[in-house]
Amino acid sequence: MADERITRGMEHQLADLRRKLDRDERPLGYKLGFGTEAAMKNLGTDAPLVGHLVVANRLESGAVVDISNWGNPKLEPEIVARAGEQGEITAIGAAIELVDLDTGISDPQQILEANIFQRHVLLGPVSEGADPAEAKLTVLVDGEEVATADDVTAATGDLDGLVKHVAKTLKAAGAELQRGDMVICGSIVPALDIAPGATVEVRLPPLGSLVVNFE
Repeated sequence: MADERITRGMEHQLADLRRKLDRDERPLGYKLGFGTEAAMKNLGTDAPLVGHLVVANRLESGAVVDISNWGNPKLEPEIVARAGEQGEITAIGAAIELVDLDTGISDPQQILEANIFQRHVLLGPVSEGADPAEAKLTVLVDGEEVATADDVTAATGDLDGLVKHVAKTLKAAGAELQRGDMVICGSIVPALDIAPGATVEVRLPPLGSLVVNFE
């Protein structure tokens, strides 16, 4: 039986996406969030939540982001997967997502309506044939190591399954995952607090690295 909270939340969110596209914004892809076992238990869900990405919110590596007016800024190091014609993964790369997390919202419908608090995304070049099992994560803040992971899918789960989940969720909501859509697959480690003045580097060899600065 469908979770009506998810159904209503996705309906609202995709309507919001259509309004953005009507204003000539361009689609970029989708995001996954609240997909860890602990997060799903807290929300009473059995799968990650799905949000959307637009080109207007994409930043390049080295960007400077003003977070001085954000309520609860967080940084999530992630892997991005490029979808193929049949929803398969054709390439992967490094990603950073920036969110303004509202801890006062705990209802899945409201989280979806807020597009899972998405603010910005940074995407590195994607590599065909890359194996996530070979990737290792290191996060540096102002040159100091603050997080690492040897298994970059331990918290999120299998990337193929995640992208298939996005496709299934969209289909149930009357939308489709398109060839070339970029899917960021959830934070590899718990979301990191960020503050003005910090410089964060996410290293994901052999997939690449990304840098973002905050003010």
